[in-house]
This record gives sequence, C-alpha cells and structure tokens, in this order.
Amino acid sequence: MEQTLRVLELYSGIGGMHYALRESGMAAEVVAAVDVNTIANDVYMHNFPCTPLWPKTIEGIMLEELNKLAFDMILMSPPCQPFTRIGLQGDMSDSRAKSFLYILDILPRLLRLPKYILLENVKGFEASSARDLLLQTLENCGFKYQEFLLSPTCLGVPNSRLRYFLIAKLQPESFSFQTSSRILAEFPNPEGTGLHKHSVAMNLDKDFPSVPTKGTEMKDNPSTQYSGKGTFLFKLETPEEVERKKTQDNDFSIQTLQAFLEDDAEDVSQYFLPPKSLLRYALLLDIVKPTSRRSTCFTKGYGHYVEGTGSVLQSAKDVEMESVFKSLETLSEEEKLRRLSTLQLRYFSPREIAKLHGFPPEFSFPDKTTVKQRYRLLGNSLNVHIVAKLITVLLS
Repeated sequence: MEQTLRVLELYSGIGGMHYALRESGMAAEVVAAVDVNTIANDVYMHNFPCTPLWPKTIEGIMLEELNKLAFDMILMSPPCQPFTRIGLQGDMSDSRAKSFLYILDILPRLLRLPKYILLENVKGFEASSARDLLLQTLENCGFKYQEFLLSPTCLGVPNSRLRYFLIAKLQPESFSFQTSSRILAEFPNPEGTGLHKHSVAMNLDKDFPSVPTKGTEMKDNPSTQYSGKGTFLFKLETPEEVERKKTQDNDFSIQTLQAFLEDDAEDVSQYFLPPKSLLRYALLLDIVKPTSRRSTCFTKGYGHYVEGTGSVLQSAKDVEMESVFKSLETLSEEEKLRRLSTLQLRYFSPREIAKLHGFPPEFSFPDKTTVKQRYRLLGNSLNVHIVAKLITVLLS
C-alpha cells in the first residue's frame, strides 16, 4: 500500500502548491498550511476547508510544533521582494527574508528531517546570498538537489513567467536523473539522463519586455534607449521586439490564448481599459489577440497599474493594430481615443489569469474578494502545472 506523504505548505497563499500536489497524483495530505496574509487565507480556506491553516508568521512557529507535524515534505514559496529585479534587492538584509532565514536555521534542528523539499521564487533568487545559504544548509543536512529556471511556455502555456525552482531529496534516496550543478532551463527526463523530450527551448530573458515598469521613465531604462528616426515601429517597439513576438506566435508547441479565455458566461465589459489609460499608455501596452501564443508575466499590480504589469487583450477581431497606431501622436485626444477604442482592449479577467497559472476549474474566490485583490493574489502566485511536474520528478 502506497504511503501517504505528510506535507507542510509554507507561504501557502491561495493554494497553488496544494493544487500542484493534487495534480501530481501523488498520495499526499497537507498537514498544515501557513500564511500571514488574511485575504489569501480566506481564499485558501474557501477552497481547502478541511486543511489545517495556521494564520501566523513562520517565525512564530516553535520547533516543538514542527516536530509534532512529522512531515515528509516541505513546499514553499518565500517572499520574492528581496530578490526581484524591480525591488531594492536587499537580499538577506530585507526584513521580508527573515522568515526564510528562520526556516534555514530550524531545519537542521528538526527531530526528523523531511525527505523532500520544493522551493519556488523569482528569477534573481539564483544570484542571492539567501540561495547560497540555502544550498549550504541543504548540503550540511545531507540533501541532494537540483535547481531550475522555468517558464510555463515549456509546458505549452502561452504565458511567460520565468521563475526559480529547487527540488531536494534527502540522501540516501537519489533522483531518477543525473543532477547537475547547472541551473536547468528544462525538465529532466525521469526515465534517465538528459532533458525531457517534450520540453521546449526557451529564452530566459523573454519574460522581461523592454517597456519600463511603473516608476521608471524611458530615459532610465537602458533597454529603451534608442536614437535616430525610425528606430521604433508604429508603437514603442523595435523591429527586433516585433520579430520576437512573431516568432513566439508561430511556435505551434504553444497553445493559443483562446483556450484560456472565458466564454460569454462572464461579463468582460468591466475589464475594458478606461479612456484615461488608453490615452496615456497606449504606446507602451503589450497587446495580444486570442490567436496569440504568448503573453507577458502578470504582476500583482495588474488591473491597477498599466505599464509592465501584463499583456492586454485585443477583443476586436477585424481591426489591424498597425492602422490604429499609425500617426497616432499627431491626432487630437478625441480622435486618438476614437481610434484606440476600435481595438476593444481589455484586461484579462482574474479567472483567465488563474487558468493560465494552471489553477483548475473548481478553484474560486470568495464573493467578498475584490477584483483588485484577486489580481494582487494571482500576481503573487505560481504556475500550478510547473510545480506539479516538479513534484512528479522529485518523487519519481
């Protein structure tokens, strides 16, 4: 009889790790989920009412409490702000890294070490001192590990969300593949050495479009410093950027966005961009169509801020974007708005982003959760399919 794994879910958020565990098909039970975010906890309890949820800081958990749980696996996604490219990159000096450092301190002192660990974080974590301390702690405790930088595109999902992952297994158990000191950009083949035959080669930088994020101006962003007339095409995109997007849209190993869009059952009119946003940010928008096979990373500011927070969808089917943007800057605001409105640009709904993140149809938000809160929670979440695949690799 297969033994049921006892799983501790730290930084549980809205339950992405829990859903990944289910998707993996492994016999497992989450014996405790821990998160301090009250809104995220409401969503978690709404979807997993039978799972013990500890609404407390991780530093507030005593060693004795952890020992009583007798868990076999830790799933965790520590705060990414100390390591993100647009943050202060305070690394271990950032107060938000305190809980993660507490985990690394308490891990060697557990009565019984877990057999398995899976960690997710933002790209940039791999260059941090926190990551170095993590690897050192794992080695001291007798773990073997493998690191990854993976995006949902490697599973055919049309969304770029490049993230750092680590899977670790307590020796003498060994992985079903040859581990490497390199950070892998594809899944390993569980049946032997090498990379998984269905993995899609990816550009590790394509998650980061060259439009400036909120709080930065064009002149402050090296990737947008161009000179000379005609450098940009009909909007603030270089020929190279346009060609990259065409290449992505012609990659038939990736699904189209249409498969992730809501049907007519949901009223999408509330997600249309307001006139003020259209006029101010039109040239900076990353616009995709239902037939596109790409979308940029959705952040927690999506739906509230416009620049660099995620793609917007062109709902109009028979309107050419180039004809709309051609000579746009020379028009009056009234005419400019009239022309932009023909594209019928809207934000992706929270439900659509959840689908792109791999959350199953049964996932839902409590009615009291606002749209802004839903975007924020999803922007802080992870891709369920990638974690499920890594759990399978870890336990195979």
